[in-house]
Amino acid sequence: MMRVLILSCDTGGGHNACGEALRESLEELGASCQIENALAFISDFIARAIDHAFTLMYRHFPSVFRFGYQFAERHPRLLSSGSFIRKLLSAGVENLHAFLCENRFQIVLCTHVFSALMMTDVLRSYGRFVRTGFVATDYTCSPGCAQSDLDIYFIPHNNLADEFIRKGVPAEKLAVSGIPVRKEFYAANDKTVLKNRMQIGFYERHAVLMCGSMGCGPIKQIVRELSERLPKNCCLTVICGTNRKLRQKLDERFTGDPHIMIRGLVRHVAMWMDSADLLITKPGGISITEAACKRLPMLFINAVWGCEAYNLRFYLRRGVAATASTPKEIARQAVRLLTNPERLRQMAGRYGGAEVIPAAHAISQYIVQEYGIH
Repeated sequence: MMRVLILSCDTGGGHNACGEALRESLEELGASCQIENALAFISDFIARAIDHAFTLMYRHFPSVFRFGYQFAERHPRLLSSGSFIRKLLSAGVENLHAFLCENRFQIVLCTHVFSALMMTDVLRSYGRFVRTGFVATDYTCSPGCAQSDLDIYFIPHNNLADEFIRKGVPAEKLAVSGIPVRKEFYAANDKTVLKNRMQIGFYERHAVLMCGSMGCGPIKQIVRELSERLPKNCCLTVICGTNRKLRQKLDERFTGDPHIMIRGLVRHVAMWMDSADLLITKPGGISITEAACKRLPMLFINAVWGCEAYNLRFYLRRGVAATASTPKEIARQAVRLLTNPERLRQMAGRYGGAEVIPAAHAISQYIVQEYGIH
């Protein structure tokens, strides 16, 4: 039986969601899979500290994250061997190597640049004793990707190949797969049935507002602006994710408003997307790929910048999304879209009608066919 380690990071929910999609697909093919937080091999304290720092920046100081990302883009040495960040990551190499050997893993798939860099240093220290791959979760070649040295790099789209090559990833190591999301996002559900089940069937148009698992961005301001503009035949569901303070504040303000429903961390995001006519979201790589599988028109909130700026541009160019720069403009744009069903149909139609091969399945098939490890 093929044993696969999916090496993720708990910096937001996207990398783990990608890992879950890969595990789901690989286990269907008979593999034994395990998902681990790469940073925990340094120490549990370091893992929690980095997770907390990312959450803090995403929710409250997005400009700090933006500056850090752009600085890393301009200074590739920041993640090169010998740098402070690389030395910190390398502190987990010995523990990671021991874990790999003890559990006899044959394949390691990395869904985060940090885990790819850690795995690179394992290979440099102990030799290439396992097959390795990097799975991109954004529509760009993120800083640090080219400083890793794995066997294969699964990228979201063939239009991005030149960027990966230009930044230093060898062309022969690239495989176009798409971004893995769970199977449920490829299944079609009846919108009318779901609206009735969620008790919103009497509204003609339904918008879902979500900003990642952390509930970041100017959600309160957007909801306030939308509450003043939503037509009577439209409603809004706000998914706050793990941001309990945000949910509490929105509950206090909008309880009793029949047009606005507040939710926390929801289990079946695919069903909420199926019930929606429009998704208002920050352009995180996983969530917008999930929406793309549903052929759902999107309105982007530029909440964090960084890699998400590239995601935003990628989908704007396809004509399946719109954006605006302030909460007021986002609310106005949302209302314009919700009250223009023909525009929504045109945006959805630009996804194309061809059946899409799930990325997780494509990656799993590639691994089985290329490596043939059982």
